[in-house]
Amino acid sequence: RYISTFRPAVKCDAEKNKAQWKTMGPAKVAVPSPKQFLQKHSKEPKLPARQKEQDSKKLPALSVPRRTDHPVMGIQSKKNFINTNAVAAITGLPKKPQPIYVDRRQGDKYLLETSGLVPKYIKKKDYGVTPKYITRRNEELRRAQQEYEASMLEHLKKRALKRLSDEERRSLLQGLKKNWEEVYRDFQSLPVQIDTIPKRLYKEKLELQMKQLEHDIEVIEKHKVIYIANE
Repeated sequence: RYISTFRPAVKCDAEKNKAQWKTMGPAKVAVPSPKQFLQKHSKEPKLPARQKEQDSKKLPALSVPRRTDHPVMGIQSKKNFINTNAVAAITGLPKKPQPIYVDRRQGDKYLLETSGLVPKYIKKKDYGVTPKYITRRNEELRRAQQEYEASMLEHLKKRALKRLSDEERRSLLQGLKKNWEEVYRDFQSLPVQIDTIPKRLYKEKLELQMKQLEHDIEVIEKHKVIYIANE
């Protein structure tokens, strides 16, 4: 009968790892008490307990007299209220009726002042006057524009145009012609048959460089006086 050579090693590992589960968690777990169960509204926030008012605080003034207060006795007035009221009614100005409007012939009545039909807003003292915050904002914008223009003017003064001397113009022209000769030499070195995409792209690149150099040489030869910006 066939017996594997790894049998002893497998048996040893099985005996070694047989009781590994015993190390997971405590052997005995405390049983929860049946009195500890989730009750209704137990997780809702509760307000703090109301504190009793201190006796040192003063009570608010009451609009009615206290039980211990007594009325003032013995004060009499000789004023004739009947005649006074009659004179006030005769000499007083009649009360002006409050302006109202109705939405239809037999409709409800509404106050005319709060309806928006009376031109109250245009009669204000500050009507048509520019608000102060807009004036202040316009002043800030104008000041910022002046500062920007001053900074740009200073920047332009620093980068003023500079005239090239005849020697610099001659050396620049010679350098451009030398670059054109180098590019033209590379162009002449191209194979007769352009059969691949990299060759065609390289040829187009050399043609563009030669055309740009020819344009620059023509511009410098045409203009005797050249100005450049100071960096």
